[in-house]
Amino acid sequence: MNLHESEALELSPDQISEYLRNNPTFFRNRDDLLLEMRLPHESGKAISLLERQVNVLRDRNMEMRHRLNKFLDTARDNDKLFEKTKKLILTLLELSTIDDIITAVNDSLQNDFQADVSSLTLLGNPQQFRNCKARVVPASEAHRHIGSIMKNSKAVCGVLRAEELAFLFPDKHKQVGSAAVVPLCHDQPLGVLAIGSFNADYFRSSMGTLFLSHIAEVLNRVLPRHLPKGL
Repeated sequence: MNLHESEALELSPDQISEYLRNNPTFFRNRDDLLLEMRLPHESGKAISLLERQVNVLRDRNMEMRHRLNKFLDTARDNDKLFEKTKKLILTLLELSTIDDIITAVNDSLQNDFQADVSSLTLLGNPQQFRNCKARVVPASEAHRHIGSIMKNSKAVCGVLRAEELAFLFPDKHKQVGSAAVVPLCHDQPLGVLAIGSFNADYFRSSMGTLFLSHIAEVLNRVLPRHLPKGL
């Protein structure tokens, strides 16, 4: 065998890796070879291939456990949210006045859901609501201050403009850092439900709004029954 033939028989690291990947049982019955092989370790000491495999499998196992624990935590949180949402929905179905509905929503959001502040604003002629304590504003005023939110039928989460916060939370807008807002509409605009947090990072645009949307859908069905005719 000449020098050129010897060089031609040399395998590259990629070729060896590919061969071992395609032949995972290569080291079976080759214990002596496994014992001779050494891999660099972060501590500076050389370890055997078997030790390296054990370490890799242990790290992957720990990673899978962390993922599973995170998944279980999310499931438990969703289960709690579901129970709180169900409780509020069942309560709303039994109420008979606008005042009771608004009180129940705010009590649930602030006590059960631990919201720092909440508001349920109705759209219409304030003169038609003289016999209740609901906050009512003309639709034109709402569109002037939160027009971009009203145009979207879905819930919006994140940091809002100062003008939007002042409209949604008149008494505590300077303290609110982030909010979740969902328009209420059933055949026509009914109002807007808003939840505020004093933490600017609490409500983010990427977070889910499934439970808030469920509450809004129920309000869309319940509120029209108690609104003044011709609203």
